[in-house]
Amino acid sequence: MVAELSVEQRARTHAALGDPARLAIVDRLVVSDASPGELARLLGLPTNLMAHHVGVLEDAGLVRRTRSEGDRRRSYLRLRRDALAGLLTPQRVPASRVVFVCTHNSARSQLAAALLAARAKVVTASGGTEPASCVHPRAVRIGRRHGLRLGRVRPVHVDDVVRPDDLVISVCDQAHERLGTPTAMHWSVPDPARVDTDAAFARAYDDIADRVDRLVPVLKENRD
Repeated sequence: MVAELSVEQRARTHAALGDPARLAIVDRLVVSDASPGELARLLGLPTNLMAHHVGVLEDAGLVRRTRSEGDRRRSYLRLRRDALAGLLTPQRVPASRVVFVCTHNSARSQLAAALLAARAKVVTASGGTEPASCVHPRAVRIGRRHGLRLGRVRPVHVDDVVRPDDLVISVCDQAHERLGTPTAMHWSVPDPARVDTDAAFARAYDDIADRVDRLVPVLKENRD
Protein backbone atom coordinates (compact mmCIF):
# COMPACT_ATOMS: atom_id res chain seq x y z
CA MET A 1 0.00 0.00 0.00
CA VAL A 2 1.30 3.45 -0.97
CA ALA A 3 1.63 5.84 1.98
CA GLU A 4 -0.63 8.87 1.82
CA LEU A 5 1.29 12.05 1.04
CA SER A 6 0.97 15.18 3.13
CA VAL A 7 -0.37 18.38 1.58
CA GLU A 8 3.15 19.82 1.64
CA GLN A 9 4.58 16.78 -0.14
CA ARG A 10 1.85 16.91 -2.77
CA ALA A 11 2.50 20.61 -3.30
CA ARG A 12 6.24 19.96 -3.84
CA THR A 13 5.40 17.20 -6.30
CA HIS A 14 3.09 19.38 -8.36
CA ALA A 15 5.55 22.28 -8.28
CA ALA A 16 8.39 20.05 -9.44
CA LEU A 17 6.28 18.74 -12.33
CA GLY A 18 5.16 22.25 -13.33
CA ASP A 19 8.03 22.61 -15.79
CA PRO A 20 7.79 20.89 -19.22
CA ALA A 21 11.43 19.74 -19.12
CA ARG A 22 11.05 18.15 -15.69
CA LEU A 23 7.84 16.45 -16.76
CA ALA A 24 9.65 15.09 -19.84
CA ILE A 25 12.43 13.75 -17.58
CA VAL A 26 9.89 11.95 -15.40
CA ASP A 27 8.08 10.55 -18.45
CA ARG A 28 11.36 9.03 -19.64
CA LEU A 29 12.16 7.57 -16.23
CA VAL A 30 8.83 5.71 -16.01
CA VAL A 31 10.20 2.83 -18.10
CA SER A 32 13.94 3.51 -18.31
CA ASP A 33 16.71 4.68 -16.02
CA ALA A 34 19.09 7.25 -17.48
CA SER A 35 22.14 9.28 -16.56
CA PRO A 36 21.78 13.08 -16.42
CA GLY A 37 24.04 13.32 -19.48
CA GLU A 38 21.85 10.92 -21.46
CA LEU A 39 18.74 12.90 -20.52
CA ALA A 40 20.41 16.17 -21.48
CA ARG A 41 21.22 14.81 -24.95
CA LEU A 42 17.77 13.27 -25.34
CA LEU A 43 15.97 16.50 -24.42
CA GLY A 44 18.45 18.90 -25.99
CA LEU A 45 19.23 20.69 -22.73
CA PRO A 46 22.55 22.19 -21.60
CA THR A 47 24.18 20.30 -18.73
CA ASN A 48 23.82 23.16 -16.23
CA LEU A 49 20.07 23.40 -16.85
CA MET A 50 19.72 19.62 -16.61
CA ALA A 51 21.56 19.69 -13.27
CA HIS A 52 19.07 22.29 -12.02
CA HIS A 53 16.04 20.23 -13.10
CA VAL A 54 17.45 17.05 -11.58
CA GLY A 55 18.11 18.90 -8.31
CA VAL A 56 14.49 20.07 -8.16
CA LEU A 57 13.22 16.54 -8.79
CA GLU A 58 15.54 15.13 -6.13
CA ASP A 59 14.48 17.76 -3.58
CA ALA A 60 10.85 16.85 -4.25
CA GLY A 61 11.64 13.17 -3.64
CA LEU A 62 10.71 12.15 -7.18
CA VAL A 63 14.03 10.66 -8.32
CA ARG A 64 17.09 9.12 -6.71
CA ARG A 65 20.61 8.44 -7.94
CA THR A 66 22.44 5.14 -8.03
CA ARG A 67 26.15 4.77 -8.79
CA SER A 68 27.03 2.81 -11.92
CA GLU A 69 28.50 -0.65 -11.36
CA GLY A 70 30.57 -0.06 -14.50
CA ASP A 71 31.93 3.47 -14.78
CA ARG A 72 31.92 4.63 -11.14
CA ARG A 73 32.04 8.25 -12.28
CA ARG A 74 28.58 7.87 -13.77
CA SER A 75 25.26 7.84 -11.92
CA TYR A 76 21.79 6.85 -13.05
CA LEU A 77 18.51 8.47 -12.14
CA ARG A 78 15.71 6.21 -11.01
CA LEU A 79 12.09 7.22 -10.54
CA ARG A 80 10.58 6.97 -7.06
CA ARG A 81 7.19 5.66 -8.12
CA ASP A 82 5.50 5.98 -4.72
CA ALA A 83 5.80 9.76 -4.97
CA LEU A 84 3.89 9.73 -8.26
CA ALA A 85 1.12 7.25 -7.57
CA GLY A 86 -1.80 8.01 -9.89
CA LEU A 87 0.02 10.78 -11.78
CA LEU A 88 1.94 8.76 -14.38
CA THR A 89 0.94 8.74 -18.06
CA PRO A 90 3.82 6.98 -19.86
CA GLN A 91 4.01 7.03 -23.65
CA ARG A 92 3.48 3.90 -25.71
CA VAL A 93 6.65 1.93 -26.54
CA PRO A 94 6.58 0.25 -29.98
CA ALA A 95 8.45 -3.04 -30.37
CA SER A 96 8.43 -6.01 -32.73
CA ARG A 97 10.81 -7.88 -30.42
CA VAL A 98 12.41 -7.04 -27.07
CA VAL A 99 16.02 -8.02 -26.39
CA PHE A 100 17.48 -7.78 -22.89
CA VAL A 101 21.24 -7.38 -22.51
CA CYS A 102 23.64 -7.75 -19.60
CA THR A 103 27.33 -8.60 -19.38
CA HIS A 104 27.26 -12.39 -19.01
CA ASN A 105 23.68 -13.15 -20.14
CA SER A 106 23.52 -15.52 -17.19
CA ALA A 107 21.00 -13.94 -14.80
CA ARG A 108 19.34 -10.53 -15.18
CA SER A 109 18.81 -10.54 -18.94
CA GLN A 110 17.64 -14.16 -18.89
CA LEU A 111 15.14 -13.47 -16.11
CA ALA A 112 13.86 -10.31 -17.80
CA ALA A 113 13.32 -12.01 -21.17
CA ALA A 114 11.54 -14.99 -19.62
CA LEU A 115 9.39 -12.81 -17.39
CA LEU A 116 8.29 -10.43 -20.14
CA ALA A 117 7.48 -13.36 -22.44
CA ALA A 118 5.28 -14.79 -19.69
CA ARG A 119 3.41 -11.52 -19.10
CA ALA A 120 3.02 -10.04 -22.59
CA LYS A 121 2.33 -11.20 -26.13
CA VAL A 122 5.72 -10.15 -27.44
CA VAL A 123 8.76 -12.04 -28.70
CA THR A 124 11.75 -11.73 -26.39
CA ALA A 125 15.42 -12.67 -26.47
CA SER A 126 18.57 -11.93 -24.50
CA GLY A 127 22.30 -11.65 -24.99
CA GLY A 128 25.53 -10.66 -23.28
CA THR A 129 28.57 -8.56 -24.09
CA GLU A 130 30.75 -11.25 -22.47
CA PRO A 131 28.53 -14.34 -22.34
CA ALA A 132 29.18 -16.93 -19.64
CA SER A 133 29.26 -20.65 -20.27
CA CYS A 134 25.90 -21.27 -18.59
CA VAL A 135 23.02 -19.59 -16.78
CA HIS A 136 23.79 -18.94 -13.12
CA PRO A 137 22.33 -21.73 -10.92
CA ARG A 138 20.80 -19.20 -8.53
CA ALA A 139 19.04 -17.52 -11.47
CA VAL A 140 17.68 -20.88 -12.53
CA ARG A 141 16.36 -21.50 -9.00
CA ILE A 142 14.74 -18.08 -8.56
CA GLY A 143 13.21 -18.41 -12.02
CA ARG A 144 11.82 -21.86 -11.22
CA ARG A 145 10.34 -20.48 -8.02
CA HIS A 146 8.31 -18.05 -10.14
CA GLY A 147 7.39 -20.46 -12.92
CA LEU A 148 10.20 -19.52 -15.34
CA ARG A 149 12.32 -22.25 -16.92
CA LEU A 150 15.91 -21.12 -17.55
CA GLY A 151 17.75 -24.41 -17.15
CA ARG A 152 17.89 -25.30 -20.83
CA VAL A 153 18.89 -21.94 -22.29
CA ARG A 154 22.50 -20.96 -22.99
CA PRO A 155 24.13 -17.51 -22.86
CA VAL A 156 24.85 -15.98 -26.28
CA HIS A 157 26.69 -12.91 -27.52
CA VAL A 158 24.61 -9.80 -28.08
CA ASP A 159 25.94 -9.44 -31.65
CA ASP A 160 24.38 -12.79 -32.50
CA VAL A 161 20.97 -11.74 -31.22
CA VAL A 162 20.15 -8.08 -31.82
CA ARG A 163 18.37 -7.09 -35.04
CA PRO A 164 17.94 -3.53 -36.37
CA ASP A 165 14.28 -3.23 -35.39
CA ASP A 166 14.59 -4.70 -31.86
CA LEU A 167 13.81 -2.77 -28.71
CA VAL A 168 17.05 -3.25 -26.76
CA ILE A 169 16.89 -2.95 -22.98
CA SER A 170 20.13 -3.18 -21.00
CA VAL A 171 19.71 -4.48 -17.45
CA CYS A 172 23.37 -4.02 -16.54
CA ASP A 173 25.32 -0.77 -16.17
CA GLN A 174 28.46 -2.21 -17.73
CA ALA A 175 26.62 -3.53 -20.78
CA HIS A 176 24.75 -0.27 -21.18
CA GLU A 177 27.96 1.76 -21.10
CA ARG A 178 29.66 -0.62 -23.51
CA LEU A 179 26.80 -0.66 -26.01
CA GLY A 180 26.08 3.06 -25.82
CA THR A 181 23.69 4.32 -28.51
CA PRO A 182 22.22 0.91 -29.57
CA THR A 183 20.64 0.58 -26.13
CA ALA A 184 17.16 2.09 -26.41
CA MET A 185 16.34 1.71 -22.71
CA HIS A 186 18.25 0.97 -19.53
CA TRP A 187 17.29 -0.69 -16.25
CA SER A 188 20.04 -0.19 -13.67
CA VAL A 189 19.60 -3.51 -11.86
CA PRO A 190 22.43 -4.37 -9.42
CA ASP A 191 24.37 -7.51 -10.33
CA PRO A 192 23.22 -10.27 -7.93
CA ALA A 193 26.24 -12.41 -8.82
CA ARG A 194 28.53 -9.89 -7.10
CA VAL A 195 26.90 -10.82 -3.79
CA ASP A 196 26.06 -14.36 -4.93
CA THR A 197 23.33 -15.14 -2.40
CA ASP A 198 19.77 -16.32 -2.91
CA ALA A 199 18.59 -13.07 -1.31
CA ALA A 200 20.51 -10.98 -3.87
CA PHE A 201 18.96 -12.92 -6.74
CA ALA A 202 15.52 -12.56 -5.17
CA ARG A 203 16.02 -8.78 -4.98
CA ALA A 204 17.12 -8.67 -8.61
CA TYR A 205 14.06 -10.67 -9.63
CA ASP A 206 11.73 -8.34 -7.71
CA ASP A 207 13.38 -5.29 -9.29
CA ILE A 208 13.02 -6.75 -12.80
CA ALA A 209 9.43 -7.87 -12.16
CA ASP A 210 8.46 -4.37 -11.06
CA ARG A 211 9.97 -2.90 -14.22
CA VAL A 212 8.33 -5.50 -16.47
CA ASP A 213 4.98 -4.70 -14.87
CA ARG A 214 5.54 -1.03 -15.74
CA LEU A 215 6.55 -1.85 -19.32
CA VAL A 216 3.75 -4.26 -20.22
CA PRO A 217 0.87 -1.72 -20.18
CA VAL A 218 2.71 0.65 -22.54
CA LEU A 219 4.31 -1.93 -24.81
CA LYS A 220 2.83 -1.68 -28.29
CA GLU A 221 3.55 -4.62 -30.56
CA ASN A 222 4.79 -3.25 -33.87
CA ARG A 223 4.68 -5.52 -36.90
CA ASP A 224 4.84 -2.78 -39.54
